[in-house]
Amino acid sequence: MPATEITVTAAGSVAGKELLIPTGQQAETLPHIQDWVTAQLSAKKPVKDVSNQVLVKGIKQWAAYERKVSGKRQLTVFKIT
Repeated sequence: MPATEITVTAAGSVAGKELLIPTGQQAETLPHIQDWVTAQLSAKKPVKDVSNQVLVKGIKQWAAYERKVSGKRQLTVFKIT
């Protein structure tokens, strides 16, 4: 399944999950989400799947990954088409 990286903004929480709103900006489209995960792991950048902990407004299928960059949390969200 193709996946497109999207930019999101946090907007609080709903039902114990973090609500994210897409800003409309899209980055690269990958043939499969596993391509990005494999590239991150190959570069020794551990990622954690947090898809069950977030809601993305207006998108039916998404994948969200979290990693630490300079001690801060970086969230990467993909829209699955």
